[in-house]
Amino acid sequence: MAPKRNPKKWKKLQLTTLALFQGFADSDLAGPGENEGEIYIGQISQPHGNYFHVGSGVVMTKDAIGLNNLGVRVALNLKGLMRSGVLPFTTNLTLEGLEYETEMKEQIIHPSDH
Repeated sequence: MAPKRNPKKWKKLQLTTLALFQGFADSDLAGPGENEGEIYIGQISQPHGNYFHVGSGVVMTKDAIGLNNLGVRVALNLKGLMRSGVLPFTTNLTLEGLEYETEMKEQIIHPSDH
């Protein structure tokens, strides 16, 4: 049986935000997390006008509004996909958060030529 699509029934804003954190987890901004299998993201790229860098790609700022949305971050924390830190934007992405298939990453993280 194929895995159920979006089993946690996330809204698009929550899925795009999780996809962004998954993208940051694959970048040089990430390191080992507090627990085995987790990834610590200590800082997030700052926008350059209407886009910002996520790993080797770019994301349009309009696709990243969930990063600054406390409700989205709380929802991801409550479901165990990440644990936000004390400092703004520090996050431990859990193993479940890393493995959750959002189907959004390819739609919002675009290849970059620089």
